Amino acid sequence: MARSVFGPGAASSGRSAVDERCTQPLQSVYEQVLGSQIELLHPQLRRYFGLIPAGHEGRGRGVYSWAGPRHSVLRPVFAWLAWRHVLFPERGRSVPFTIRNRPEDDGALSARREFAFPLVTRVMEDTMRAIPVPGGRPRLVDRLGRRRGLEVELEVRVHEGGVRMRSTRLWLRMRVPGAVAVLRVPLPRVVTMTLDERAHPDGDGRQCVDVRLRSPIIGDVFRYVGEFAYDVVTVSEP
Repeated sequence: MARSVFGPGAASSGRSAVDERCTQPLQSVYEQVLGSQIELLHPQLRRYFGLIPAGHEGRGRGVYSWAGPRHSVLRPVFAWLAWRHVLFPERGRSVPFTIRNRPEDDGALSARREFAFPLVTRVMEDTMRAIPVPGGRPRLVDRLGRRRGLEVELEVRVHEGGVRMRSTRLWLRMRVPGAVAVLRVPLPRVVTMTLDERAHPDGDGRQCVDVRLRSPIIGDVFRYVGEFAYDVVTVSEP
């Protein structure tokens, strides 16, 4: 079971004096969810899925051999999702890609991905959180889009030194005028997202990722697959 996000001394009534001076979590969202499985990760991926220190961010750059939807008939749906910074309607090969992972003050991890197509650069944004579960391991929840309006619960595990994720539940998050809480509307599982991430077999510091959205009726509806190099740098670096 993962240790407390604030480490020893983080009792329910408050934090210790040390924690009051430094509230950064001692574990990343992935370390909290994976628990002891994190030790099975390839050392290169430990850097990507590990904790980013305060004042730093993770940056990656590479090329995706394929990125985009598989069926032209779904382009209007993906065009609307592009406006929300969730997915996009363009598709192509050898697409330049960048990612920035930024730790939040509350322990969450926000990411901004950019796909540079010839005529437009598309953006995908999300925030990962480890949601506590009484008596169990935290759940991994991803909120996607500019307003984080699509919420996805993910199963995550380590497989042969890499990470595998699969979506299990979906919600639409809506802010209702005058209401304090956000309304969460369950969505049917018309597609399932899977992710495979592993160290490049050449051992040159790159990592490979393959993300698919798959429908049980028509198969793959969206995919991006490729490789990138990644490092953790101070925020002040250009």
